[in-house]
Amino acid sequence: MSSTGFRRALVATAVCSSLALSASACGSGDDDAGSGKTRITVNCEPPKSAKVDRSFFDQDTADFVKKNPDIDVVMHDAFPCQDPKTFDAKLAGGQMEDVFYTYFTDAKHVVNINQAADLTPYLKDLKSYDTIQKQLRDIYTVDGKVYGIPRTGYSMGLIYNRALFQKAGLDPDKPPTTWEEVRADAKKIAALGNGTVGYADYSAQNQGGWHFTAELYSQGGDVVSADGKTATVDTPQGHAVLQNLHDMRWTDNSMGSKQLLIINDVQQMMGSGKLGMYLSAPDNIPILVKEKGGNYKDLALAPMPGGQGTLIGGDGYMFNKKDTPAQIKAGLKWLDSMFLTPGDGFLGDYARAKKNNAPVGLPEPRLFTGAADAKDQEVKKANANVPVENYQAFLDGNQTLQMKIEPPNAQQIYSVLDGTVSAVLTKKDADIDQLLKDANEKIAGILARG
Repeated sequence: MSSTGFRRALVATAVCSSLALSASACGSGDDDAGSGKTRITVNCEPPKSAKVDRSFFDQDTADFVKKNPDIDVVMHDAFPCQDPKTFDAKLAGGQMEDVFYTYFTDAKHVVNINQAADLTPYLKDLKSYDTIQKQLRDIYTVDGKVYGIPRTGYSMGLIYNRALFQKAGLDPDKPPTTWEEVRADAKKIAALGNGTVGYADYSAQNQGGWHFTAELYSQGGDVVSADGKTATVDTPQGHAVLQNLHDMRWTDNSMGSKQLLIINDVQQMMGSGKLGMYLSAPDNIPILVKEKGGNYKDLALAPMPGGQGTLIGGDGYMFNKKDTPAQIKAGLKWLDSMFLTPGDGFLGDYARAKKNNAPVGLPEPRLFTGAADAKDQEVKKANANVPVENYQAFLDGNQTLQMKIEPPNAQQIYSVLDGTVSAVLTKKDADIDQLLKDANEKIAGILARG
């Protein structure tokens, strides 16, 4: 799953734009050599409905073209950036852009079906590559070759309501660090009454399976084995996840009676001040404020309880296998300018974001390392307009967690686990052992089919 902030859910998987001149396909392999220019098509331009973001994106691209008059950039917009229903068809039909958006979980699949250009020989042209976090670079590295460039990354944590913590007699500066503490705190918050829920979780539209995976990682477990061939949810860690949810729901009554929730339901609860805690990435926070009625001062972020691991996700760009060397070099130069310059570009111009009342100071995305990260953080801090102290626990706690990407065949697996989680939250007598056994068998079948 992707998190829900615009930076990651931006846009794309467009049909060919009318701006694409006479090219017969989005990714044509034609670098327009006759005009002396290299033309590249790119996707994930913000839609017209996102006026501010689109204006920034277009202006930044126009500035890039002005500085690089030998390159033409043809942008395609749509929403969301990638539609899973059409993604493979675009690749197979030769309709994908020259430089195209992908989720982290797409990387190996695109390589396996032979639709990605090998970028390894051209990395010397990407000035910022070595400054990007290695664990993110590795996601797009297959058999020692590089096939994509990360753009953003996120990790899951625990959003909590400081005001409800204080009202329940809890210290808002000491969020829970174990699932036992989450359970105890949720019970105290729910005891406030008046429809207050201590902890909420998703259990529909594959989102329950997504969160089960995050919770399993937090306990040191895995959904599949390291080689991606064996299902591993029927384990003590998997049992602990479901038992904890069952006990909060049915023994403590701290999760409320309404279940089969999805992200919008939970965000609405948190924004209205009726929810103590839920799992999310940092980009949920501005949504809670701008769309759901929340207040930045009341919203804080802690690391994943359990202390073992957290689920990470994000996105990046890959290159069409038909691209010419000139197009690959031009696309890398465009990525450097747009997304990979600390404190500048579409995602890094924090002064511009602050001026336009966009949140600055959230703990993620954090793409860079070393001096590049220091510069990016310095510029972010200088322009911060949110209470950064509310997120320090998240930053500190993440230093010791194992960062783990989503499993292969994630959406199919999440669909299976959705049923597992929803059964526990809607049936008091749910048989956890049998549910895990059944889920393990179904996931094994998915893995066997590839």
